[in-house]
Amino acid sequence: MLASPLYRGATIALFLSGLGFSAAAPQIASFLVNELGASLSAAGLFYLTSLTAPVIGFLVGARSDRTGARLGLFRACAVAGFAGWTGIAFATQLWMPYVISAVVLGFAGAATSQLFAAVHDELKAHPDPGNDGVVAGVRMAMTGGWVVGPVAGSFLAAHTSLRIMLLATAICTLAQIAPLGVLRNPHSTPTTGRRTGAPSLRAMLPLLAFTALYVLVYAGEPVKYAYLPIYMNSQLDLPSGLAGAIIGIQPLVEILLMPLAVLVARRIGMLRLMVIGAACGVAANICFATTGSAAGLFAGQILMGGVWAVFAALGIIVAQRLLPTAVATASAIFLSSTALASALGGAAGGIGAATLGLPHVFLIPAAAGLAAVAGLAAMTRSSEHNL
Repeated sequence: MLASPLYRGATIALFLSGLGFSAAAPQIASFLVNELGASLSAAGLFYLTSLTAPVIGFLVGARSDRTGARLGLFRACAVAGFAGWTGIAFATQLWMPYVISAVVLGFAGAATSQLFAAVHDELKAHPDPGNDGVVAGVRMAMTGGWVVGPVAGSFLAAHTSLRIMLLATAICTLAQIAPLGVLRNPHSTPTTGRRTGAPSLRAMLPLLAFTALYVLVYAGEPVKYAYLPIYMNSQLDLPSGLAGAIIGIQPLVEILLMPLAVLVARRIGMLRLMVIGAACGVAANICFATTGSAAGLFAGQILMGGVWAVFAALGIIVAQRLLPTAVATASAIFLSSTALASALGGAAGGIGAATLGLPHVFLIPAAAGLAAVAGLAAMTRSSEHNL
C-alpha cells in the first residue's frame, strides 16, 4: 500500500487531518466558555453551525463526480479549512466562531471525502479482493491522528493557550497538502472521467437511509466532546493528564480493532457488524451517564473504541457501494454527516445540559443510538442491502 504515492500521501494527510481536528474537538467548548464568555448551552449550540457542512460536501462531491478533479478540490478545501481554523483562533467576539464555522469549516470535511474518492478510483483501476483492507488501512491513519490529538491538544492548551492550540489545528489542516505534493490521481473518474448527471433521489435513498442511521450513532460524539471534559474537570476534578488519557483511549482502541473489524465483516457482513457496533455505543453512553468515576469513563471510551473501529473501517466502503455511480458524492454525503450529527448532538446536548444536567445528558445519545440499532437491524434483513 505504501508503495503507491497516492496511498502513501493520503495516509499521511489523513493522519494530519485527524491530529488537528481531534486536538480541537475536546477543547472548542472550553474555548467558547473560557475565552469568549459563552454559557454551557451556547457552547453546545455551536455545533449547529455544522448544518451547512452536508450542503457544502454535496456540492463539492457533485462537482468532483462531474469533473474527476479529486485532488484539486482536496487542496482547495484544505486551504479553506486552514483559513477557518485560523479565524476562530483569533476571534474576539462570540459570534465570530459561529459564522466562520458555518461558512468556511464545512470545506475542511469535504477535503477528506475527496481523498477517499481518489483512493476509490485507484482501487477500482486495480481490482483486488483485499481492497477493503487498503481502505481500512488508509482510514486507520486518520484514527492514528485521533489517538495523538486529544492528548497533544490538552497538553498544548495547558502549556500555552487555547488560541495557540486552535492555530496548531489550522496548521495541521493546511499541512495535509504537502504529502501529496503536485500529484494528480490518473484514475480520477466521475465514474470514468466523463461528465455525468447528478444521481437521482431514488438512487440515493439507500445511501441516505444508511447515512441517517450513522448520524444517530455519531450524535453522541459532540455531546461527549462538549461536556465530558467539562464534567471531568468541574465535577470529578480529574487531573488534566488523566482527562486527556480518557479522551485518547477511544481512538487507541479503535485503531487496534479496525483490522479485526474488517476480518469479522467478511464473515458476518458489514451491516450486521454495525448493529453490534451501534449497541456498544448505547452501552458507552450509559457508562458516561451513570458511573461517575474515572474507571467508568475509561470503560465507556473503550466501548466507543469498538463503535468507531467498525464504522471508521467500514462506513465509507458501505456508502460508496450504496451509490457506486457517484463515489465522490457518496463519500461527501457520508463524511459530512458527521457535521450534521454534530449539529443534532450539539442541539440535544445544549438542551439536555440545561434540563438534565451533567452527566445525565449522555442518556440522550444513548437513546439515539438505540434507534440506530433498530434501523441497522432492519437494513440487514433486506437482501438488497446485504453488504
